[in-house]
Formats: sequence, C-alpha cells, structure tokens
Amino acid sequence: MSLPVGFLDELRSRVSISAVVGKKVTWDLRKSNQARGDMWAPCPFHQEKTASFHVEDTKGYFYCFGCQAKGDIITFVKDTENVSFIEAVEILAAEAGLNMPARDLQAKEKADQKSALVDIMEQAVRFFRLSLKTNAAADARRYLSGRGLSEEAQARFGIGFAPEDRSALIQHFKAAGVATEKLIETGLCIQPEEGRAPYDRFRGRIMFPIRDARGQCIAFGGRALDPAAKAKYLNSPETVLFDKGRTLYNMGPARKAVGPDQPLIVAEGYMDVIALVEAGFEAAVAPLGTAITETQLSLLWRMTPEPIVALDGDKAGLRAAYRLIDLALPALEAGRALRFALMPEGQDPDDFIRQSGADALRKLLQKSMPMVELLWQREMASGPFDSPERKAGLDKALASKTKLIKDHGLRLHYEAALKDLRWALFRNHGKRGQAASLPRKPQQSTKASALASGNDRVAQYIHEAVIVAAVLVCPAVLDDVRSLLEGVDFDDQNLNAMLRLMVLSKNQTRSELEAQIAAELGPQVIEKLFSAGHVRMAARLLDSDQIENAHAAILEALGKLSSQKGLAAELKELQEAGEEALDETAVWRLKEAAIAGHNALKAVQEDKVQYQMARNGARINRSEKDRFDKILGGISFQKPKN
Repeated sequence: MSLPVGFLDELRSRVSISAVVGKKVTWDLRKSNQARGDMWAPCPFHQEKTASFHVEDTKGYFYCFGCQAKGDIITFVKDTENVSFIEAVEILAAEAGLNMPARDLQAKEKADQKSALVDIMEQAVRFFRLSLKTNAAADARRYLSGRGLSEEAQARFGIGFAPEDRSALIQHFKAAGVATEKLIETGLCIQPEEGRAPYDRFRGRIMFPIRDARGQCIAFGGRALDPAAKAKYLNSPETVLFDKGRTLYNMGPARKAVGPDQPLIVAEGYMDVIALVEAGFEAAVAPLGTAITETQLSLLWRMTPEPIVALDGDKAGLRAAYRLIDLALPALEAGRALRFALMPEGQDPDDFIRQSGADALRKLLQKSMPMVELLWQREMASGPFDSPERKAGLDKALASKTKLIKDHGLRLHYEAALKDLRWALFRNHGKRGQAASLPRKPQQSTKASALASGNDRVAQYIHEAVIVAAVLVCPAVLDDVRSLLEGVDFDDQNLNAMLRLMVLSKNQTRSELEAQIAAELGPQVIEKLFSAGHVRMAARLLDSDQIENAHAAILEALGKLSSQKGLAAELKELQEAGEEALDETAVWRLKEAAIAGHNALKAVQEDKVQYQMARNGARINRSEKDRFDKILGGISFQKPKN
C-alpha cells in the first residue's frame, strides 16, 4: 500500500516518540531531561540494568548505545509489536486520531477477507469454550484438572473442547448464517474429494487457540483424548491467516513480558508454555508442531538477544537441540545467541515444574549452557578419540561447523572456545586415549580450581582477578598504584569494568566500592570474582591495613601478565604466518620473548623492595615509574577511558 506524500510526516508530528516508547520502558528520571524530551531508559531490545537507550523527541529518533538498535517511531512500533510497516503505521494513526488513507480496491478486499475469517475464528473459540462445559467434555475437564490447569488458566489461554461429532461446528455456524465454505477456508472444516459432505477437522480434542502477535486467533491446535488417535496433536492447516513457520504459540504475551527478570523460554508444546506461564515464567513460547524455522528464530531474536531453549531431557529433545544448532550457526552474530536448558531424563518443563517447583526450574535456567558447549557435546558423542585419525576426524567435524558462522569475529571466538575444550580433553586424557569412557562433565573438585586446567587464558584471568581483588580488599593501595593501573586494559570485560570504577574512585572503603560495583555492574560480578579458589586464597592474605602485601600481589600479577602477553603475541604472529615462518629467526624471537618474560618477573621482584621503600618514605619519582612501565611493556597501556 502506498501512502500519500506528507502522511508520515503528519503522523510523526502528532505522536511523541517518547510517549510511545514510554509504554515499553521505565525512564531513568535522574538521567533524563523531561522538559526537553531528552529521555534515557534501559533498552527494551536487550537485557541491561543501566540506561543506555536514548530517545530524543526533537529529532524523533531512538538509539541504544549498548546494542546499537536505532530508528524512528515507526521502526520502534514495528520491532516491539512484531508487525509490518503498514500495520505499525495503522497503530500509530489510531493513536494520533488520523484516518488511514483509502487503500486500493484489491488491498481492501483482501483485508476485509482476512477480517471476516478472523471473526469466524473468534466465534469458534467461543464455541469450543462453551463445549468444554458440557457433559460430553467430562474427560477433557478431568485431563486438564489432572495436568494442574485451573479454570482461570483455561480461560486465560481460551482452552476449549471439540465434540466427537463430524458436524457439530458446521451446524453451529449454519445456525449463525456462516457458509460452510468459509469454515473450509479457515481450516476448521475439511472438504473431502468425490463430492462427499464436509466435516469438522477437530473432533474429540482439547482445543488451544493459536494467536498472532496482535492477539487475533488465526489457528487451533487440538490434543486428542483417545490414546488410539493417529495424531496426538493436530494443528490447523496453513491458510490465508496461518503460516505455522512464521508463528509462535503465546508470541504476543511473551513479547510484552520479556525483560531482565523474565528470560524468553522456548519450549516444545502448548502444555509446556502454559505450565511455564502459570509458574511465573510469562515470556514462554513454542513452535507449532515442527522444528524451529529460520523465521521463528528471527522472531525470537527480535524479542531478546539470548533466548533459552528448554527441551525435554530425552533423545528426541537432544535431536531437536542439535537441529537448532545447525539452523542457528549461519545466523549467529554479536548480540544474537542461544542458551540451552535440558530437562532431567524423561521430563519436559511441565513435568519438571510439577515435580520440582518453579524455584528449581529457575535455578536450572540460570545454569543453561551456551550453544558452543552443546555443539561440543554433540561431536563428543561420536568418540572415543583414541587415535590420530579419530582426533583428526573430530577436528574436521568441528571446523565444518564453525565455518558456518558468517560473523568473522564470532567465528574466531567459537574456534578458540572449542580449541580450549579440545586441548583440555586431550591434555588430561590423551595418554590413555579413552576420552569416551570418562565422565561427560568435569568433577566439581576439578572445576573449583581454574588454574588446574593449565589454560593460558584461564591463568590470565586469574592474574587479572588477583589485581582487582587486591584493590577491592585493600583500597588504600590505590594511592601507590593508581597511575600504573590507569593505562591497563584487561581482557575480561567485567574485571576491566571493575578496575575502571576503582581507579576512578576517591578515598572509598571496601564496602563503598562493592556497593558502587553492584549498582553499576550487578552483584554477580563480585560473586564471580571471589568464586575462583586462587583469588579467594590471595584475598585471605590481605586486609585493609596490609598495603605492602596488596602492593606486592599487584606488582607480581602485572609482571606475570606482561610475560604471558609478550610470549603469546609472538606465538600468535607465527601462527598467522604459517609453517613457512618457523625458521631460525622465529626460534630466536620465541627465545627472546621467553627471556624478556623471565627478566620482567625478576625485575618485579626487585622493584617490590623499591616500592616498599617509597611507601615508607617519599613517593615514587617519575624515573622509577618510567622504569617500571618499561618492564611491563607487554601489557596494553592506553589512554585512560572516561
């Protein structure tokens, strides 16, 4: 449909973007300037606690500094309501009191046809709801009661019953003056071949209305009560209204409910979704009798950047998860991810909630695994890898999967994560060559020590964490190391953010720093910091008065980072250059890097004495600081960030 020139400008001038956005967000009034229409809020497109979503009424645009979502008022309605451009315009026009321009005759006829069919579907919802109250539906009511569905829940989801009668629905609509041809068009009735009489599609089934994003009934799903029925679940066929590959059950309510405290959960069926919603997990959806499609995956990512897929804990559930991995890999990018929460063996989310409760499910969801771990688990199932040939086969299989990722940066992260998992596996068990006979999950005692993995990246994290912990436990040490830490950038984003906050702080106590960190980054970052045994042990050796010990711990960790990063840089450069670069010059460079790392550590030990002397007397002079900066040249020193 084409719109007249100037219509959209008139629409934008009549409706304030902050008024429309304000229905979906909670404004940060401390940061916003209401008089100027300059508003800030947590972003509705990704989960965050800080207000990085900016709206300007004067310009009529929004922009998120976190996920880079941007656009005008029409874009916002289109993305948050999951509607087309024209539908977004219609929503805004109704709010502004503007009449939509007349459509061409063909478009109007098509719209009127859909509207009439939707009306028939809503009448069918009422018919099935009334049928659930009849004597013929006694078994259906007992089934629903046995599944824990209250009458309120049944009403909320519009659950009904289709009588065991070939023409009950047809006769009902005939009495209302609706032609049977219209029922066939909606998929409610079937027209058999050879001129036989039409009959109701759904018979003797519990009926679940399927609604689009705007809440209109566009199809039905029916669950058979007869155990001998050919299909346990039967969905409407595809019609003018219904495209099952582009629809999700409970999509509209879930889209409105999703938020920081309501993760988007993807289940397998209607009953799982209803059980989740009734247990307080209102942002729950399900595909409609088929595997998730590309379009449905896009719909999920439009609602949240990281849906949690909650699948049954059986072989069928795992197969569904593996199919979804293959579908998702080419579409992954920064800000688009999946996590997986597998139910215990033989249980679906509905079973789990009824047996273990909502709190247990919440904990299970919090422990959901990233997709890379499930990808690794799938490839490991083809083990054991007790020969070079089998190990090469594993490498080839993993490489074929990571190549599907189009986002170059994300592909590198996947390759690194899988390389770490492979290295840890064969390092620990390669001598025996019995990987498949080992436990599929590491023991808690092993996981408790991050350094036990021998992973350089883990060791680097520990060194960074020790520095942050030392400053947090003994904030007074900042007087001596602030200038040194101002230019340090850690690889771990949470640790780097904590360091920046502490370096910028002035004369704060540990409790004050922890409160500020929790407010800015969340309390979980502090819990994670002290979850590593090595960090807890280092922290126990310090307190607020042991400045020299904190100082020594920081200097030693900085020296180790310098050594590690210098050698890693040489190895990376040679790796990128290929096998032809492994000549005498390369060997010499690696040797020099190792010597430099050794010298850096030795110099740090010597400089501990100098710093302690300075602590007891004059402050460190510029030449001493320059000398120490030079020793730590392997660390990325950059201009301090605001």
